[in-house]
Amino acid sequence: MTDSKRHPLRQAGDDRATAQDVPDTPQTRAPAYRLAFTDDDFMCRQELRPVRLQLELLKPEMALDAHGVKSTIVLFGGARIPAPAHKDKARTKTLADLSHFYDEAREFARLMTLKSMESDGQDNVIVTGGGPGVMEAGNRGAIDAGGQSIGLNIVLPFEQAPNEYVTPELCFNFHYFAIRKMHFLMRARAICVFPGGFGTLDEMFETLTLIQTGRMSRVPFLLFGRAFWEKIINWDALADAGTISDQDLDLFQFVESADEAMKLIENWDTAPAREEVPGRSK
Repeated sequence: MTDSKRHPLRQAGDDRATAQDVPDTPQTRAPAYRLAFTDDDFMCRQELRPVRLQLELLKPEMALDAHGVKSTIVLFGGARIPAPAHKDKARTKTLADLSHFYDEAREFARLMTLKSMESDGQDNVIVTGGGPGVMEAGNRGAIDAGGQSIGLNIVLPFEQAPNEYVTPELCFNFHYFAIRKMHFLMRARAICVFPGGFGTLDEMFETLTLIQTGRMSRVPFLLFGRAFWEKIINWDALADAGTISDQDLDLFQFVESADEAMKLIENWDTAPAREEVPGRSK
């Protein structure tokens, strides 16, 4: 079947090319004459924000579907954590001490990608924020295993670029943090959180909230580095204060190594989403 029979109406790409090959006149140079979907000034107007949100949700979704990605393993973690070989350049001693988590993230991603490739390589695909530090380690580990991985980058005011280990066809860029976080979780089979800063904390707490409130199914939720997490967050104090329930402390587990994380995920008993929030009166 020819394209013309499959698509009896002219396609947008056809008209886009035709619209560029017109006489140069004051009318054709006017912004009003531009096709709406090729007019960057129009598309970036404040009134078009709902359209941009929809497009940013749809583009990665279509690409992931086209590549057959069925489920993912999410790696959150700090962009500032260096590889052990470069820990002497770390800004603080703590960052240097945390550098071993770069290797743990890399090894975990390698092991998980090998496991994924035992079947069709479409389940349990590693996804990171696409940047440096722990994110780079995750994408690098997938490369070590000979597999693919996803990078969900975000446009920031300062110069930045995706790390070199993200699979190019699965390297996306976002303007909206909210849509980016949706893509992290829409296919997630497990959440692995390494030490990090504001961005990592934001991602961690939003995901925990979704699970706590039953908006997301229970999945393995692993915090790498008990000493780090217990130093910066007093989890028991939240439960003692009653702002969370004791049962909420069971939504996550601490791990120290890639091997430990793999065992927990492989032995995970599937749990449904909560139907009520413990400790909250109806």
